[in-house]
Amino acid sequence: MWKITEFGNLLGVSASTLRRWEQEGRLIPERTLGNQRIYTESHLAAARSLKTGQYPDKVVIYCRVSSNNQKDDLLPPN
Repeated sequence: MWKITEFGNLLGVSASTLRRWEQEGRLIPERTLGNQRIYTESHLAAARSLKTGQYPDKVVIYCRVSSNNQKDDLLPPN
């Protein structure tokens, strides 16, 4: 079992993301008697599937021109 910060670190997401997922009903944690969020192994599998729907951390964009005269084609339109 993990507390919210430990669980977020395990997944690579912030505690606020986990709170938002709870508000949206996407991932509902267990609660202790003191009302703290506790995540279990079953939450881990569910959270990993939620995380795969996010955008990647890095995106690679490749542009190539055939000649020096075509460099202006890469500029955005005005």
